[in-house]
Amino acid sequence: MSWIKENCVTFFQLFCIKVVKNGRIPNHIAFIMDGNRRFAKKNSVQSSVGHHKGFDKLSETLKWCLDLGVPEVTVYAFSIENFKRSEEEVAALMDLARDKFKKLLDEIDLINEWGVRIHVAGHLSLLPEDLRSLVAQAMLATRHNNILQLNIAYAYTGRDEISRAASHIVNGVKNEELSIEDIDENLVSQTLDLGEAELLVRTSGEVRLSDFMLWQVSNTVLYFSDVLWPEFTIWNLLAAIIHFQRHAPPLTLEVENNNDKKKFLSKLEDKWWQELESFVAC
Repeated sequence: MSWIKENCVTFFQLFCIKVVKNGRIPNHIAFIMDGNRRFAKKNSVQSSVGHHKGFDKLSETLKWCLDLGVPEVTVYAFSIENFKRSEEEVAALMDLARDKFKKLLDEIDLINEWGVRIHVAGHLSLLPEDLRSLVAQAMLATRHNNILQLNIAYAYTGRDEISRAASHIVNGVKNEELSIEDIDENLVSQTLDLGEAELLVRTSGEVRLSDFMLWQVSNTVLYFSDVLWPEFTIWNLLAAIIHFQRHAPPLTLEVENNNDKKKFLSKLEDKWWQELESFVAC
């Protein structure tokens, strides 16, 4: 299946989307796509089938988010802790990622037409070299798109993300790019892989964060659903957004960085893109 499933919304569903859009739509929705393995067990199929169904559901959800006008979506695709699963399941998940990123590159013209920018967040050095190259190619090929940013948390945990951000800041101080006085919450937030989410949705009935976006969700509206991720529907998404509209905190103003912070963050971003180019060259 394509990364974005077309023609997956009925006329009535489109009408309901327009009604919901009369209220505030989250600028950033994060999904913990839980329940793929339970879906497989429930339907007496292999776990790999559940993961494939989970990706199919992601492609539908992205189209719904585009229709809703959501500018940023983050999905928790693979935790660093998932490497502890059976060798067979980890290999199947890596193969699934290879297949889907190859598919993305094959349909890159369509992805660019939709204006979707791919950002893979996580400890990329933990990935197999060939998969790392595909991931880098996807990010480089979509870096200028600006309709919807899809963040894929892969080989990711929140604690690892925070520790890597801290290392960047420590190096910035050591290299005299930053002063101790420059270190504040805003700088840490901008040094992380992922930005703050306004709404976080977790499926399958679990009510834990599971080491996902720990720094970013301090002011986030949380929505937990009992539905398994492959069975997630547009009605579940609209219910989550209505829940957000009822509980959303006031919007806050962005804090302006001083010149040293701007230069540090710009240099860090340049280094990131150079690293991605090196992954492709390997």
